[in-house]
Amino acid sequence: MAPLVQAPHVVLLASPGAGHVVPAAELASRLAVHHGCTVTVITYTNLSTARHASALASLPRHVTTTALPEVSVDDLPADACIETRIFTVVRRTLPQLRDLLGSLLGSPTGVSAFLTDMLCPAALAVAAELGVPRYVFFSSNLMCLASLLYTPTLARTTTCDCRDLPEPILLPGCVPLHGADLVDPVQDRANPVYPLMTELGLDYLRADGFLVNTFDAMEDETLVAFKQLSDKGVYPPAYAVGPFVQPCSGEAANDTCIGWLDDQPDGSVVYVCFGSGGTLSSEQTAELAAGLEASKQRFLWVVRFPSNKDRSASYFGTTGHDDDPLTYLPVGFLKRTKGTGLAVPLWAPQVEVLNHPAVGGFVSHCGWNSALEAVAAGVPILAWPLFAEQRMNAVMLSSERVGVALRPNARDDGSVVPREEVAAAVRELMSGEKGTAARTKACELRLASETASAPGGPQHQALAAVVGKWKQGLAKP
Repeated sequence: MAPLVQAPHVVLLASPGAGHVVPAAELASRLAVHHGCTVTVITYTNLSTARHASALASLPRHVTTTALPEVSVDDLPADACIETRIFTVVRRTLPQLRDLLGSLLGSPTGVSAFLTDMLCPAALAVAAELGVPRYVFFSSNLMCLASLLYTPTLARTTTCDCRDLPEPILLPGCVPLHGADLVDPVQDRANPVYPLMTELGLDYLRADGFLVNTFDAMEDETLVAFKQLSDKGVYPPAYAVGPFVQPCSGEAANDTCIGWLDDQPDGSVVYVCFGSGGTLSSEQTAELAAGLEASKQRFLWVVRFPSNKDRSASYFGTTGHDDDPLTYLPVGFLKRTKGTGLAVPLWAPQVEVLNHPAVGGFVSHCGWNSALEAVAAGVPILAWPLFAEQRMNAVMLSSERVGVALRPNARDDGSVVPREEVAAAVRELMSGEKGTAARTKACELRLASETASAPGGPQHQALAAVVGKWKQGLAKP
């Protein structure tokens, strides 16, 4: 008699931040629709925003959501970085997570596997204690994962701050990285977040595997090198299950941005957006405006409130503002650029914008979701990283190996990029030789992205292989 196999029940813990909740929602959808799983998505009440709710509002059948209760973080310093806040919330809610997983284990569906976001690997200890198969959903790229796994070694073998490392870091299969290219939280040993990042790298080793939001054409050499290390037992195996890019929605057809783009020539508009959390200083906002104006290029700019203290000030939303961010633009800018440019406050339907025929370039912070959305649309990037792993992403995207991005004369130290450099970089992206070469590479990767995510493609096969392991654990005689 053939074994009876019920649908695997997957529990997915999503970290705060739109860049984490959005791909987690997409993964949950794929598991339910294409792989016959039931999924419970767990979020955090702390640090949640309206954007999180909208990302989870249209999940398919067999996907349910629940939230861990709020915990106090009032003891944290007011200037604690976003990673410190997230890691603190994750650790303080572990008892509630243990209770929730325990109750799900005792339900008729049980728990076939526990997946935790890349910022919540401390939760793997709870799953291990309960005997549940456990995986990390790594919503960024494999090079970033490799660098975070290397963090404990780096902490043990060096004494200086990462930005002061004299030699490039050569991770297997990855493009060379300078110390300053590594994630922000490891740059300053004196910051309380530094030991938390070391713990993060060690916590990853509790996983049975990594589901990584990448695909072969983006990181082929890195995937090969990582597999060699996994085969030797150095790291758990990694599965390239990306790219997770939300499809275009007909709901944006009447959006102001789309209507304006409809009136522009094909390939003529540069889209400017620094993600859901990125912010510029007041001075940099003024220089960017002047540079866009001087470039004489058509532009669509998503403007956020400036911050002179924190380049991730919008990460948890834009509280404390009752006015319009467009009022922070230079006097007369909107009037002078009317007809050639459109500035919109806070948000635009990015996937639809990038896939519009009028868009020919993207000035981006290089958050991984935005990078994948640009690649899936075949749009070249002008890399302007701000925080987190964005500098590392910019290095990869602008490398000869990937080649979809240009870098302006770097200001990774946080100093202001002057208007002349902005104008020159935007012109090069839209009409220069380097921009043309990046556009060609972006179109090539667009085709590879389509292949990866097509029904029966590599993404489907990689996810199916992991789900197959979970189903084996459910087989009953």
